[in-house]
Amino acid sequence: MSGLVTTEQTGAIFRITLNRPEKRNAISWQVGQDLRAAIDQAASASGVRVVVLSGAGSVFSAGIDLGDLMDLPNRYGEHWLRQMRTITDDWQALTTRLERLEIPTIAALHGMCLGLGLEIALACDFRIAAQGTKLALPETRLGIVPDVGGTTRLTRLVGVGRAKELIMTGRTFSATDAERWGVVNQLADADDLNTVVQAFADELILAAPLAVGMAKRVIDGMFDVDRGLLLEGWAQSQLIRTADFSEGVQAAIARRAAEFKGE
Repeated sequence: MSGLVTTEQTGAIFRITLNRPEKRNAISWQVGQDLRAAIDQAASASGVRVVVLSGAGSVFSAGIDLGDLMDLPNRYGEHWLRQMRTITDDWQALTTRLERLEIPTIAALHGMCLGLGLEIALACDFRIAAQGTKLALPETRLGIVPDVGGTTRLTRLVGVGRAKELIMTGRTFSATDAERWGVVNQLADADDLNTVVQAFADELILAAPLAVGMAKRVIDGMFDVDRGLLLEGWAQSQLIRTADFSEGVQAAIARRAAEFKGE
């Protein structure tokens, strides 16, 4: 791994840390590759009972690295717009791998958890957030949809009405609201986040590991996540070619209001 994601095992707890604090842990392609490698490492490590995912520095993650989008032609070729389903599949494979890890996973959120950062957190079994954390799926303000499982998994957690509200507006919401709506399992004072996460992990460790893993598979198997991911990929393959998407990205980079035209 490149060092953009770090790992550490202490006893039965395996910690994965997004380690790009100077970029507010913005998720580039390389961060995604390193995160996948870290998940595989956790799956193969001996004695791991809980995986904790966190972010170094002042925030969990500000979301996708917009600058990395400019590199898509180099990665997928000049006709990359025709391969959007492939690009989406590659990113969805990351969150699906995390979700299907039989070891329970906890996302420890602080500062902000936006866009792809929140989609990764939603692929974890549990989310514990520090008071004051800001969360959002702002993709519609870029002219696209949350296509890395965000639409599917948020709807599963909060229901259709609330998911439509949060995704279609792209608004930022507080950790307090996130806990009230079921996006977050538990809140913690900012200074106590690690202590609360540790206590939660210790409680999970008290249960039989095979039973915990099987319970996770049974519960997750009740929902048709695969169909939702396919629909996300279909929608994104249409939206990525629009003028609105191009305007949304340029506006975000320039930090100005986007002027969408429905084209």
